[in-house]
Amino acid sequence: MKKGDLVKGRVTSIKPYGAFVKINEETDGLIHISEISDGFVRSVEDFINVGDVIDLIVLGFNKDNKVSLSYKKAQLNRKKKYQQIDLKSGFKPLEEKLPSWIAEYSKGKN
Repeated sequence: MKKGDLVKGRVTSIKPYGAFVKINEETDGLIHISEISDGFVRSVEDFINVGDVIDLIVLGFNKDNKVSLSYKKAQLNRKKKYQQIDLKSGFKPLEEKLPSWIAEYSKGKN
């Protein structure tokens, strides 16, 4: 395991400053409250609960081999999946408006 890796961990306890996670038998880590979400986090339990198995990004290691983890960065990776978008009007409005925009711009240049 190294910095930047995506890992799974089970939330073992939650404190006001973050959540403790067990990644495997030898490795424990902490998700600091600032790494839960980019938005305001009133309570860690609003996002995760004890017993949840969640995806996390490894931020680094301390001298006791404890792992610093990010929940919000793992969620960003998940949101980047392809989504189908059906455009109803396409470029038709642009095609209709462009001549008037060009004429208006040309008037301002003179």
